[in-house]
Amino acid sequence: MLLLRVCLLLVAVSAASGFFCGSAAAMSRIKDLAAIEGVRENQLVGYGLVVGLNGTGDTLNNAPFTRQSLTAMLERLGVNTRGTTLRTANVAAVMVTANLPPFSTQGTRMDVTVSALGDAKSLQGGTLLVTPLLGADGEVYAVAQGSLAISGFAAEGEAAKLTRGVPTVGRIPNGALIEREVDFKLSGLKTLRFSLRNPDFTTARRIAAAVNDFLGADSAEPVDPGTVTVQVPKNYKGNIVQLLTEVEQLRVEPDQRARIIIDERSGVIVMGRDVRVSTVGVAQGNLTVSISERPVVSQPEALSEGVTTVTPQTDIRVDTDPKKRLAIVREGVSLRELVDGLNALGIGPRDIISILQAIKSAGALQADIEVM
Repeated sequence: MLLLRVCLLLVAVSAASGFFCGSAAAMSRIKDLAAIEGVRENQLVGYGLVVGLNGTGDTLNNAPFTRQSLTAMLERLGVNTRGTTLRTANVAAVMVTANLPPFSTQGTRMDVTVSALGDAKSLQGGTLLVTPLLGADGEVYAVAQGSLAISGFAAEGEAAKLTRGVPTVGRIPNGALIEREVDFKLSGLKTLRFSLRNPDFTTARRIAAAVNDFLGADSAEPVDPGTVTVQVPKNYKGNIVQLLTEVEQLRVEPDQRARIIIDERSGVIVMGRDVRVSTVGVAQGNLTVSISERPVVSQPEALSEGVTTVTPQTDIRVDTDPKKRLAIVREGVSLRELVDGLNALGIGPRDIISILQAIKSAGALQADIEVM
């Protein structure tokens, strides 16, 4: 089943690559190839308490930070619990994380993720209390509160336990209220910087050329494989949004080096369309040694003085599979031909990984191999 999935994946990649090579579908928008430097999300984090759990919260004896946080919260609300023993199991300490969208304005809302910090079994049915969310500078940018939505669940009895998903992680849609805006004046920029998501010299040069052709001037310049700078023309002064809208829609054919991605844990292999090999011979050995033990019971004849004994018998069989022969892979073959040649050897994905690495070591594979 895994081999069939890998084969279908390789054929799909090769078929798609062959289609893209001869059509305009290979053209991608600059919007999909690069991001505007400065237009980005900001990560926020906070520590809070979830209440209302049905006995699935933290064990206060094992989570002293939960007990301290609960005591401090009650004191802020005018309830003195100093010197008393708290035994509630309906409270859990959690970490709250969120991504502050770019250009978010004060008063708008965003989603938050809530994760248990102690030994809580489930956050199902819980409510997050007011939790400030801080940025990397230590300032509060949002405040989160609300009821959690949990996708997983856990159930247990005296002798069995069932868990589906992760019941200790939940989300609160629109659960955070933005209190502070990130100061970034886009309209005042005189130079725009495009950051390529997949840095490449050729792609950067093509983006700069496309922008210059559109603007009719040498405003764009590739600084390095991952950055293209664009000087804002005079007719776009104070109207950066219109410039970005028009430039982002320009189409460029991206270029990338030939790569083979291998995930040895799952046996998945993904090859780029530019993968090429030199003439090389490939043989894959399939030596199988089978050892089987079969006990044989030896009984004496009737009315004799012998004893019953068990005698082990061992069968050893060696299978060399003579159908496996040396295959020749021609120079400059396409991705489809390479895949067909490997599949013709009748080998599994694990052996394909070894063969690709061996061809690379022999210097016959013009591609980078990246092992995940």
